[in-house]
Amino acid sequence: MKKLVVLGAALATALGLGLAQEIRVGMAFDAGGKNDRSFNQSTFEGAQRAAKELGVRIFDFEPGDPGQVGQGIRRFAEEGFDLIVGVGFANEPSITKNAQEFKDIRFAVIDSVPCEGKCANAVGLVFREHEGSYLVGYIAGRMTNTGVVGFVGGMDIPLIHKFEQGYRAGAIAGMRERGISNPRVLINYVGNTPAAWNDPGKAKEIATAQAKQGADIIYAAAGASGLGVLDYVKQQKCLKQNELPSGVRFISNNGSNVPRYAAYNQSCPAATSRPMFMVGVDANQNYLGDTDNNPNTLNHVLTSMLKRVDVATYEVIKSVKDGTFKGGVREFGLNNNGVGYALDNYNKALIPQAVINRLAVLRSQIVSGAIKVPDKR
Repeated sequence: MKKLVVLGAALATALGLGLAQEIRVGMAFDAGGKNDRSFNQSTFEGAQRAAKELGVRIFDFEPGDPGQVGQGIRRFAEEGFDLIVGVGFANEPSITKNAQEFKDIRFAVIDSVPCEGKCANAVGLVFREHEGSYLVGYIAGRMTNTGVVGFVGGMDIPLIHKFEQGYRAGAIAGMRERGISNPRVLINYVGNTPAAWNDPGKAKEIATAQAKQGADIIYAAAGASGLGVLDYVKQQKCLKQNELPSGVRFISNNGSNVPRYAAYNQSCPAATSRPMFMVGVDANQNYLGDTDNNPNTLNHVLTSMLKRVDVATYEVIKSVKDGTFKGGVREFGLNNNGVGYALDNYNKALIPQAVINRLAVLRSQIVSGAIKVPDKR
C-alpha cells in the first residue's frame, strides 16, 4: 500500500480527528492501476464523484504485483474502513476472507461475487458485458471494409469470453445484414495470467498479426494492454490494397465521408486504402483515437463499449452513505444502462444514422429477450 495513505489514516485516527464520523472508502485496484484509461480508471472516476458529491474520503491501494492485493484489503479492514472495494475478480478471495472476519465492515467486488452471495456485508457488482459487446460488434460488422474484424482479449478467462462472444455474435449479425457470405472474427488473447492486463507490447503484436489477416477493426478488451492495440492502429492508420492477404479485398468504403487529417492523407491514398479502427472498452476511449486534436477529422476509435463501473462504484458508495447497503449481487446490463456504446463528437460522423437507428432496435430486442446474446464459448 502507498505509505502516505496508510500513515495518513493512522495518524489522523491517533490524533482523534473524528474520522470515524466520516465515510472512509478503501479502493484496492487491479493490475494496470487507476490510470489505465480503462477499467480501473473508470472505477476511480466513480469513487472521485462520490468524494465530491457525497463527502466521503477515498483511499487507494495499487499493488506492485497481484500477490500484494490481499495486504491492502487486510490493512483497510484493520483500520476499520466503512467500505472496501476490490476492483476486479482477482480481489474476490481476499474480499471474501476479510468479509467473513470483519462482519461490521462492508465490502464490494467488481466483476465477481464474494462469499458466493451469502455474506450480508459483501456485495458483488457484475455486468452483462456480452450485451454491450454485441452492440459494438454490430457496429464493427456494419462498418468493416474488409469483412474481417478482430478481438484482442486480456486474460483468457470466462469473464472476457463474455466480451468475445457478444462481440463475435454482433459482428457476424452486422456483416450478414450486408450480405457478406463469409464473415470473419479473429480472436486472440494476450495471456493467461494477470500480467495479461498490462502488456501493451504483446497486444500490439496481436493487432499487427490480425491486420495482416485483413482485420480493419479490432476490439480490445484487455485493460491497459489495449493501449498497445490503440498504438498500432494510430501508427498504421490504414490497410492498403496491395498488402491485403489472399482472399481479402475491400468490399466497401465506409467512413469515406469523414475528412482525413494531413498525416493520414500522406500515408494512405484514398483510392487504394481504408482506415483502421480500434473499439475501446469499459470507459469511453473515443477521444484516444484523435490524432490531430481535431474531433472533426478521422478518428481511429470507432466506438467504445461502455461498462459503467463508475456508476456501480458510485452507487455502492452511496448505499453505504445513505444506509441502504445490501449484500449479495447487483447486476448491470442494457436494461439499467449498466453497459452500452459510446457516441460523441469524436465518432458520430463515422457511424451512419441508419446504423444508430438499428442499434436502438437491437437494444430493445436484447432487453426484451427476443435476441439471446451468447456469453459463453
